[in-house]
Amino acid sequence: MAIKEKIKKIVGERGVGVYHYLASQIAAFYFGFPSKNLITIGIVGTKGKTSTANFIWSCLQQAGLGTAMLSTANIRLGQKEVLNQYHMTMPSPFIVQKFLKDTKREKLAVAVIETTSEGIKQFRHKGIDFDFLVFTNLSPEHLPSHGGSFEIYQKTKGKVFAGLTDYPDKHLAGLDIKKTIIANIDDSNSQYFLSFKAERKITFGVKNPADYQAVNLQNSEGKISFWVNNKSYYLNVLGDFNVYNALPAIVICELLGKISYEQIKQGLLNLKSLPGRMEVINQGQNFMVLVDYAHEPKSMELALRASRNLVKPKGKLIVLLGAEGGGRDKTKRPAMGELAGKLADMVVVSNVDPYDDDPKEIIKDIAIACVQAGKILNHNLFAIEDRREGIKKCLAMAGQGDVVLITGKGAEQSMIIKDQKIPWDDREVVKEELKTIAQ
Repeated sequence: MAIKEKIKKIVGERGVGVYHYLASQIAAFYFGFPSKNLITIGIVGTKGKTSTANFIWSCLQQAGLGTAMLSTANIRLGQKEVLNQYHMTMPSPFIVQKFLKDTKREKLAVAVIETTSEGIKQFRHKGIDFDFLVFTNLSPEHLPSHGGSFEIYQKTKGKVFAGLTDYPDKHLAGLDIKKTIIANIDDSNSQYFLSFKAERKITFGVKNPADYQAVNLQNSEGKISFWVNNKSYYLNVLGDFNVYNALPAIVICELLGKISYEQIKQGLLNLKSLPGRMEVINQGQNFMVLVDYAHEPKSMELALRASRNLVKPKGKLIVLLGAEGGGRDKTKRPAMGELAGKLADMVVVSNVDPYDDDPKEIIKDIAIACVQAGKILNHNLFAIEDRREGIKKCLAMAGQGDVVLITGKGAEQSMIIKDQKIPWDDREVVKEELKTIAQ
Protein backbone atom coordinates (compact mmCIF):
# COMPACT_ATOMS: atom_id res chain seq x y z
CA MET A 1 0.00 0.00 0.00
CA ALA A 2 1.38 3.44 -0.98
CA ILE A 3 2.34 5.80 1.87
CA LYS A 4 -0.37 8.33 1.00
CA GLU A 5 -2.97 5.54 1.06
CA LYS A 6 -1.79 4.52 4.53
CA ILE A 7 -2.05 8.13 5.72
CA LYS A 8 -5.54 8.43 4.23
CA LYS A 9 -6.59 5.25 6.04
CA ILE A 10 -5.38 6.70 9.37
CA VAL A 11 -6.66 10.30 9.16
CA GLY A 12 -9.49 9.93 6.63
CA GLU A 13 -10.33 11.92 3.48
CA ARG A 14 -11.07 15.08 5.46
CA GLY A 15 -7.74 14.91 7.27
CA VAL A 16 -5.89 14.56 3.96
CA GLY A 17 -7.78 17.60 2.65
CA VAL A 18 -6.74 19.67 5.68
CA TYR A 19 -3.13 18.60 5.12
CA HIS A 20 -3.21 19.68 1.44
CA TYR A 21 -4.88 23.00 2.30
CA LEU A 22 -2.32 23.84 4.98
CA ALA A 23 0.54 22.80 2.71
CA SER A 24 -0.63 25.25 0.03
CA GLN A 25 -0.99 28.11 2.50
CA ILE A 26 2.41 27.41 4.04
CA ALA A 27 4.05 27.22 0.59
CA ALA A 28 2.54 30.56 -0.46
CA PHE A 29 3.65 32.17 2.82
CA TYR A 30 7.16 30.67 2.63
CA PHE A 31 7.76 32.07 -0.85
CA GLY A 32 6.18 35.44 -0.05
CA PHE A 33 2.89 35.16 -2.00
CA PRO A 34 4.68 35.90 -5.32
CA SER A 35 1.53 35.82 -7.51
CA LYS A 36 0.34 39.06 -5.90
CA ASN A 37 3.00 40.85 -7.94
CA LEU A 38 2.49 38.94 -11.17
CA ILE A 39 -0.16 38.94 -13.90
CA THR A 40 -1.33 35.38 -13.28
CA ILE A 41 -3.25 33.33 -15.84
CA GLY A 42 -4.87 29.96 -15.07
CA ILE A 43 -5.81 27.49 -17.81
CA VAL A 44 -8.65 25.15 -16.79
CA GLY A 45 -10.24 22.36 -18.82
CA THR A 46 -9.86 18.77 -19.96
CA LYS A 47 -7.79 19.09 -23.13
CA GLY A 48 -5.80 21.74 -24.96
CA LYS A 49 -4.43 23.37 -21.81
CA THR A 50 -0.76 22.91 -22.70
CA SER A 51 -1.17 24.26 -26.23
CA THR A 52 -3.24 27.18 -24.96
CA ALA A 53 -0.57 28.04 -22.39
CA ASN A 54 2.18 27.92 -25.02
CA PHE A 55 0.29 30.18 -27.43
CA ILE A 56 -0.26 32.73 -24.65
CA TRP A 57 3.42 32.56 -23.71
CA SER A 58 4.53 33.02 -27.33
CA CYS A 59 2.33 36.06 -27.96
CA LEU A 60 3.21 37.82 -24.70
CA GLN A 61 6.92 37.17 -25.22
CA GLN A 62 6.65 38.59 -28.75
CA ALA A 63 5.03 41.68 -27.25
CA GLY A 64 7.96 42.14 -24.86
CA LEU A 65 6.01 41.09 -21.78
CA GLY A 66 8.28 38.55 -20.08
CA THR A 67 6.26 35.41 -19.39
CA ALA A 68 6.73 32.17 -17.46
CA MET A 69 4.64 29.04 -18.00
CA LEU A 70 4.03 25.80 -16.10
CA SER A 71 2.36 23.11 -18.22
CA THR A 72 2.00 19.35 -18.53
CA ALA A 73 4.68 19.16 -21.21
CA ASN A 74 7.08 22.04 -20.63
CA ILE A 75 8.08 24.75 -18.18
CA ARG A 76 9.28 28.14 -19.40
CA LEU A 77 10.93 31.10 -17.68
CA GLY A 78 11.05 33.69 -20.43
CA GLN A 79 13.14 32.12 -23.18
CA LYS A 80 14.45 29.32 -20.93
CA GLU A 81 12.63 26.03 -21.42
CA VAL A 82 12.78 22.60 -19.77
CA LEU A 83 10.49 19.61 -20.06
CA ASN A 84 8.14 18.89 -17.16
CA GLN A 85 9.85 16.11 -15.20
CA TYR A 86 7.20 15.82 -12.49
CA HIS A 87 4.82 13.38 -14.28
CA MET A 88 1.97 15.67 -13.20
CA THR A 89 0.58 18.87 -14.63
CA MET A 90 0.22 20.83 -11.41
CA PRO A 91 2.96 19.69 -9.01
CA SER A 92 3.09 20.19 -5.24
CA PRO A 93 2.28 23.70 -3.93
CA PHE A 94 5.94 24.18 -2.96
CA ILE A 95 7.01 23.57 -6.57
CA VAL A 96 4.26 25.83 -7.93
CA GLN A 97 5.04 28.65 -5.50
CA LYS A 98 8.77 28.32 -6.19
CA PHE A 99 7.99 28.58 -9.90
CA LEU A 100 6.09 31.82 -9.20
CA LYS A 101 8.97 33.10 -7.06
CA ASP A 102 11.42 32.26 -9.85
CA THR A 103 9.18 34.16 -12.27
CA LYS A 104 9.54 37.26 -10.10
CA ARG A 105 13.27 36.71 -9.61
CA GLU A 106 13.74 36.64 -13.39
CA LYS A 107 11.89 39.98 -13.54
CA LEU A 108 9.12 38.51 -15.68
CA ALA A 109 5.65 40.05 -15.62
CA VAL A 110 3.31 37.12 -16.35
CA ALA A 111 2.86 33.56 -15.08
CA VAL A 112 0.69 31.04 -16.95
CA ILE A 113 -0.33 27.94 -14.99
CA GLU A 114 -2.22 24.85 -16.12
CA THR A 115 -4.70 24.32 -13.32
CA THR A 116 -6.00 20.76 -13.04
CA SER A 117 -8.95 19.21 -11.24
CA GLU A 118 -6.58 17.00 -9.24
CA GLY A 119 -4.56 20.08 -8.28
CA ILE A 120 -7.70 21.96 -7.28
CA LYS A 121 -8.96 18.95 -5.32
CA GLN A 122 -5.70 19.04 -3.35
CA PHE A 123 -5.95 22.85 -2.86
CA ARG A 124 -2.80 23.56 -4.89
CA HIS A 125 -4.53 26.62 -6.34
CA LYS A 126 -4.86 28.18 -2.89
CA GLY A 127 -2.45 31.05 -2.38
CA ILE A 128 -2.37 31.82 -6.13
CA ASP A 129 -3.83 35.22 -7.01
CA PHE A 130 -5.26 34.59 -10.48
CA ASP A 131 -6.22 37.48 -12.74
CA PHE A 132 -7.37 35.62 -15.87
CA LEU A 133 -9.02 32.20 -15.90
CA VAL A 134 -9.40 30.45 -19.26
CA PHE A 135 -11.93 27.63 -19.64
CA THR A 136 -11.00 25.46 -22.65
CA ASN A 137 -13.52 22.57 -22.58
CA LEU A 138 -14.81 19.77 -20.38
CA SER A 139 -15.20 16.06 -21.08
CA PRO A 140 -15.17 12.99 -18.80
CA GLU A 141 -11.65 12.40 -17.44
CA HIS A 142 -10.24 11.48 -14.01
CA LEU A 143 -13.79 10.67 -12.90
CA PRO A 144 -12.79 7.89 -10.45
CA SER A 145 -10.81 10.53 -8.55
CA HIS A 146 -14.05 12.55 -8.29
CA GLY A 147 -16.37 9.80 -7.09
CA GLY A 148 -17.16 8.72 -10.65
CA SER A 149 -19.29 11.84 -11.09
CA PHE A 150 -18.98 14.28 -13.99
CA GLU A 151 -20.88 16.85 -11.92
CA ILE A 152 -18.34 16.63 -9.09
CA TYR A 153 -15.52 16.86 -11.68
CA GLN A 154 -17.11 20.04 -13.06
CA LYS A 155 -17.68 21.54 -9.62
CA THR A 156 -14.08 20.80 -8.64
CA LYS A 157 -12.82 22.84 -11.58
CA GLY A 158 -15.35 25.53 -10.69
CA LYS A 159 -13.72 26.07 -7.29
CA VAL A 160 -10.85 28.05 -8.79
CA PHE A 161 -13.37 30.29 -10.62
CA ALA A 162 -15.29 30.81 -7.39
CA GLY A 163 -12.17 32.28 -5.79
CA LEU A 164 -11.25 34.60 -8.66
CA THR A 165 -12.51 37.79 -7.00
CA ASP A 166 -11.15 36.97 -3.55
CA TYR A 167 -8.14 39.15 -4.37
CA PRO A 168 -8.04 42.84 -5.39
CA ASP A 169 -7.24 44.11 -8.89
CA LYS A 170 -3.61 44.79 -9.76
CA HIS A 171 -1.68 47.51 -11.51
CA LEU A 172 1.45 45.88 -12.94
CA ALA A 173 3.82 46.54 -15.86
CA GLY A 174 1.93 49.76 -16.50
CA LEU A 175 -1.31 47.83 -17.01
CA ASP A 176 -4.60 47.80 -15.11
CA ILE A 177 -5.45 44.14 -14.56
CA LYS A 178 -9.11 43.21 -14.05
CA LYS A 179 -10.40 39.83 -12.88
CA THR A 180 -11.49 38.10 -16.09
CA ILE A 181 -13.11 34.82 -17.16
CA ILE A 182 -12.46 33.70 -20.75
CA ALA A 183 -14.59 30.75 -21.89
CA ASN A 184 -15.00 28.53 -24.93
CA ILE A 185 -18.64 29.19 -25.87
CA ASP A 186 -18.73 26.10 -28.11
CA ASP A 187 -18.46 23.84 -25.06
CA SER A 188 -21.80 23.00 -23.46
CA ASN A 189 -20.31 23.58 -19.98
CA SER A 190 -19.24 27.16 -20.69
CA GLN A 191 -22.28 28.78 -19.07
CA TYR A 192 -21.43 27.11 -15.76
CA PHE A 193 -17.98 28.68 -15.73
CA LEU A 194 -19.31 32.01 -16.96
CA SER A 195 -21.76 32.07 -14.04
CA PHE A 196 -19.01 32.88 -11.54
CA LYS A 197 -18.33 36.44 -10.46
CA ALA A 198 -15.79 38.42 -12.52
CA GLU A 199 -15.30 41.97 -13.73
CA ARG A 200 -15.11 40.82 -17.33
CA LYS A 201 -16.50 37.74 -19.03
CA ILE A 202 -15.29 37.09 -22.57
CA THR A 203 -16.25 34.27 -24.92
CA PHE A 204 -14.37 32.66 -27.80
CA GLY A 205 -15.26 29.91 -30.24
CA VAL A 206 -15.53 28.68 -33.79
CA LYS A 207 -19.05 27.31 -34.25
CA ASN A 208 -21.15 29.75 -32.22
CA PRO A 209 -21.22 33.57 -32.12
CA ALA A 210 -18.69 34.83 -29.59
CA ASP A 211 -16.78 37.95 -28.61
CA TYR A 212 -13.84 36.36 -30.43
CA GLN A 213 -15.14 33.98 -33.09
CA ALA A 214 -12.74 32.36 -35.55
CA VAL A 215 -14.16 32.23 -39.08
CA ASN A 216 -12.98 31.28 -42.58
CA LEU A 217 -10.70 28.49 -41.34
CA GLN A 218 -8.40 27.16 -44.05
CA ASN A 219 -5.95 24.27 -43.73
CA SER A 220 -3.37 23.80 -46.46
CA GLU A 221 -0.91 20.97 -45.77
CA GLY A 222 -1.06 21.60 -42.05
CA LYS A 223 -0.78 25.40 -42.22
CA ILE A 224 -3.89 26.95 -40.71
CA SER A 225 -5.35 30.38 -41.38
CA PHE A 226 -8.42 32.04 -39.86
CA TRP A 227 -10.01 35.42 -39.18
CA VAL A 228 -11.10 36.95 -35.87
CA ASN A 229 -12.95 40.28 -35.74
CA ASN A 230 -11.82 41.17 -39.27
CA LYS A 231 -8.15 40.35 -38.61
CA SER A 232 -6.27 37.45 -40.17
CA TYR A 233 -4.08 34.99 -38.22
CA TYR A 234 -1.95 31.99 -39.10
CA LEU A 235 -0.71 28.95 -37.17
CA ASN A 236 2.40 26.88 -37.79
CA VAL A 237 1.26 23.84 -35.79
CA LEU A 238 -0.76 20.85 -36.96
CA GLY A 239 -4.45 20.29 -36.23
CA ASP A 240 -7.47 22.53 -36.85
CA PHE A 241 -8.35 22.14 -33.16
CA ASN A 242 -5.40 24.40 -32.35
CA VAL A 243 -7.50 27.37 -33.44
CA TYR A 244 -9.39 26.92 -30.16
CA ASN A 245 -6.08 26.83 -28.31
CA ALA A 246 -4.82 29.99 -30.02
CA LEU A 247 -7.93 32.13 -29.45
CA PRO A 248 -7.34 32.79 -25.70
CA ALA A 249 -3.92 34.26 -26.56
CA ILE A 250 -5.59 36.75 -28.89
CA VAL A 251 -8.18 37.59 -26.24
CA ILE A 252 -5.68 38.13 -23.41
CA CYS A 253 -3.32 40.22 -25.53
CA GLU A 254 -6.13 42.52 -26.65
CA LEU A 255 -7.54 42.82 -23.12
CA LEU A 256 -4.15 43.74 -21.70
CA GLY A 257 -3.83 46.56 -24.23
CA LYS A 258 -0.57 48.06 -25.51
CA ILE A 259 -0.06 44.89 -27.58
CA SER A 260 -0.40 45.37 -31.31
CA TYR A 261 -2.15 43.14 -33.83
CA GLU A 262 1.19 42.52 -35.56
CA GLN A 263 2.75 41.34 -32.30
CA ILE A 264 -0.11 38.92 -31.67
CA LYS A 265 -0.01 37.65 -35.24
CA GLN A 266 3.74 37.07 -35.11
CA GLY A 267 3.49 35.48 -31.67
CA LEU A 268 1.11 32.83 -33.01
CA LEU A 269 3.37 32.20 -36.01
CA ASN A 270 6.45 31.87 -33.82
CA LEU A 271 5.12 28.73 -32.17
CA LYS A 272 6.21 26.04 -34.62
CA SER A 273 6.26 23.00 -32.36
CA LEU A 274 4.75 21.94 -29.06
CA PRO A 275 6.50 19.18 -27.10
CA GLY A 276 4.50 16.00 -27.59
CA ARG A 277 1.54 17.78 -29.17
CA MET A 278 1.21 16.60 -32.79
CA GLU A 279 4.99 16.86 -32.79
CA VAL A 280 6.62 15.77 -36.05
CA ILE A 281 9.60 13.41 -35.71
CA ASN A 282 11.66 13.51 -38.89
CA GLN A 283 14.75 11.37 -39.35
CA GLY A 284 14.59 11.40 -43.14
CA GLN A 285 12.03 8.58 -43.41
CA ASN A 286 9.52 8.54 -46.29
CA PHE A 287 6.50 8.63 -43.98
CA MET A 288 5.32 11.05 -41.28
CA VAL A 289 5.59 10.28 -37.58
CA LEU A 290 3.62 12.29 -35.02
CA VAL A 291 3.86 12.07 -31.23
CA ASP A 292 0.79 13.32 -29.38
CA TYR A 293 -0.39 13.32 -25.76
CA ALA A 294 -3.95 12.26 -26.68
CA HIS A 295 -5.08 10.06 -23.79
CA GLU A 296 -8.86 10.44 -23.62
CA PRO A 297 -11.59 9.90 -26.24
CA LYS A 298 -12.10 13.48 -27.44
CA SER A 299 -8.42 14.30 -27.82
CA MET A 300 -7.88 10.89 -29.44
CA GLU A 301 -10.58 11.60 -32.01
CA LEU A 302 -9.14 15.03 -32.80
CA ALA A 303 -5.63 13.63 -33.18
CA LEU A 304 -6.80 10.77 -35.40
CA ARG A 305 -8.84 13.04 -37.67
CA ALA A 306 -6.02 15.59 -37.95
CA SER A 307 -3.57 12.78 -38.77
CA ARG A 308 -5.94 11.28 -41.34
CA ASN A 309 -5.89 14.59 -43.21
CA LEU A 310 -2.11 14.30 -43.56
CA VAL A 311 -2.12 10.81 -45.08
CA LYS A 312 -1.09 10.88 -48.75
CA PRO A 313 -3.22 9.23 -51.47
CA LYS A 314 -3.02 5.42 -51.12
CA GLY A 315 -1.29 5.89 -47.76
CA LYS A 316 -2.49 4.53 -44.43
CA LEU A 317 -2.87 5.78 -40.86
CA ILE A 318 -1.11 3.70 -38.20
CA VAL A 319 -1.78 4.45 -34.53
CA LEU A 320 -0.33 3.29 -31.23
CA LEU A 321 -2.52 3.81 -28.18
CA GLY A 322 -3.04 2.61 -24.64
CA ALA A 323 -4.53 3.81 -21.36
CA GLU A 324 -3.29 4.55 -17.86
CA GLY A 325 -3.98 2.37 -14.85
CA GLY A 326 -3.70 3.54 -11.29
CA GLY A 327 -7.38 4.23 -10.74
CA ARG A 328 -7.88 6.21 -13.96
CA ASP A 329 -11.23 6.06 -15.71
CA LYS A 330 -11.66 2.58 -17.22
CA THR A 331 -14.62 3.60 -19.38
CA LYS A 332 -12.35 5.55 -21.72
CA ARG A 333 -10.52 2.36 -22.75
CA PRO A 334 -13.24 0.93 -25.03
CA ALA A 335 -14.15 4.42 -26.23
CA MET A 336 -10.61 5.05 -27.45
CA GLY A 337 -10.37 1.53 -28.84
CA GLU A 338 -13.51 2.05 -30.90
CA LEU A 339 -12.20 5.36 -32.27
CA ALA A 340 -8.87 3.84 -33.25
CA GLY A 341 -10.63 0.85 -34.79
CA LYS A 342 -12.82 3.09 -36.94
CA LEU A 343 -10.45 5.93 -37.86
CA ALA A 344 -7.05 4.20 -38.27
CA ASP A 345 -5.99 1.57 -40.80
CA MET A 346 -3.56 -0.23 -38.51
CA VAL A 347 -3.70 -0.25 -34.70
CA VAL A 348 -1.12 -1.23 -32.09
CA VAL A 349 -2.29 -1.34 -28.45
CA SER A 350 0.48 -1.03 -25.90
CA ASN A 351 1.47 0.19 -22.42
CA VAL A 352 1.15 3.80 -21.30
CA ASP A 353 1.38 3.98 -17.49
CA PRO A 354 -0.20 0.82 -16.02
CA TYR A 355 0.85 1.65 -12.43
CA ASP A 356 -0.33 -1.31 -10.29
CA ASP A 357 -2.97 -2.44 -12.78
CA ASP A 358 -2.52 -5.50 -14.97
CA PRO A 359 -1.22 -4.18 -18.34
CA LYS A 360 -2.74 -7.14 -20.17
CA GLU A 361 -6.21 -6.25 -18.87
CA ILE A 362 -5.87 -2.63 -20.01
CA ILE A 363 -4.71 -3.71 -23.46
CA LYS A 364 -7.49 -6.30 -23.71
CA ASP A 365 -10.19 -3.71 -22.89
CA ILE A 366 -8.96 -1.51 -25.75
CA ALA A 367 -8.34 -4.33 -28.21
CA ILE A 368 -11.83 -5.82 -27.78
CA ALA A 369 -13.36 -2.48 -28.77
CA CYS A 370 -11.05 -2.31 -31.79
CA VAL A 371 -12.25 -5.74 -32.91
CA GLN A 372 -15.87 -4.70 -32.44
CA ALA A 373 -15.10 -1.69 -34.68
CA GLY A 374 -13.93 -4.03 -37.44
CA LYS A 375 -10.24 -4.69 -36.82
CA ILE A 376 -8.79 -8.22 -36.96
CA LEU A 377 -6.24 -9.31 -34.36
CA ASN A 378 -2.77 -9.95 -35.81
CA HIS A 379 -3.87 -8.62 -39.19
CA ASN A 380 -4.50 -4.89 -38.72
CA LEU A 381 -4.61 -4.94 -34.91
CA PHE A 382 -1.69 -5.89 -32.69
CA ALA A 383 -1.50 -6.15 -28.89
CA ILE A 384 2.11 -5.55 -27.80
CA GLU A 385 2.64 -4.88 -24.11
CA ASP A 386 6.22 -3.57 -24.39
CA ARG A 387 5.89 0.03 -25.57
CA ARG A 388 9.21 0.14 -27.41
CA GLU A 389 8.28 -3.02 -29.31
CA GLY A 390 4.88 -1.49 -30.06
CA ILE A 391 6.49 1.64 -31.50
CA LYS A 392 8.91 -0.53 -33.48
CA LYS A 393 5.96 -2.46 -34.96
CA CYS A 394 4.22 0.78 -36.02
CA LEU A 395 7.33 2.05 -37.77
CA ALA A 396 7.99 -1.31 -39.44
CA MET A 397 4.49 -1.28 -40.98
CA ALA A 398 4.87 2.25 -42.37
CA GLY A 399 5.73 3.13 -45.94
CA GLN A 400 5.71 6.08 -48.29
CA GLY A 401 2.77 8.44 -47.77
CA ASP A 402 1.74 6.88 -44.45
CA VAL A 403 1.26 8.64 -41.11
CA VAL A 404 2.25 7.00 -37.83
CA LEU A 405 0.57 8.49 -34.76
CA ILE A 406 2.07 7.60 -31.37
CA THR A 407 -0.37 8.62 -28.62
CA GLY A 408 -0.76 8.56 -24.86
CA LYS A 409 2.43 10.08 -23.45
CA GLY A 410 3.50 13.02 -25.59
CA ALA A 411 6.63 14.56 -24.07
CA GLU A 412 6.32 12.83 -20.69
CA GLN A 413 9.71 11.88 -19.33
CA SER A 414 8.87 8.67 -17.51
CA MET A 415 6.68 5.59 -17.53
CA ILE A 416 5.25 4.10 -14.33
CA ILE A 417 4.95 0.31 -14.10
CA LYS A 418 4.02 -0.94 -10.63
CA ASP A 419 6.28 0.98 -8.25
CA GLN A 420 8.97 1.67 -10.85
CA LYS A 421 9.37 5.06 -12.52
CA ILE A 422 11.23 4.28 -15.73
CA PRO A 423 12.91 7.09 -17.73
CA TRP A 424 11.00 7.38 -21.01
CA ASP A 425 10.42 9.80 -23.88
CA ASP A 426 8.32 8.64 -26.86
CA ARG A 427 10.06 11.15 -29.12
CA GLU A 428 13.54 9.83 -28.32
CA VAL A 429 12.44 6.21 -28.62
CA VAL A 430 10.92 6.94 -32.05
CA LYS A 431 14.18 8.61 -33.18
CA GLU A 432 16.22 5.65 -31.96
CA GLU A 433 14.00 3.13 -33.77
CA LEU A 434 13.92 5.19 -36.96
CA LYS A 435 17.73 5.20 -36.99
CA THR A 436 17.70 1.40 -36.62
CA ILE A 437 15.33 1.08 -39.58
CA ALA A 438 17.55 3.36 -41.69
CA GLN A 439 20.65 1.19 -41.10
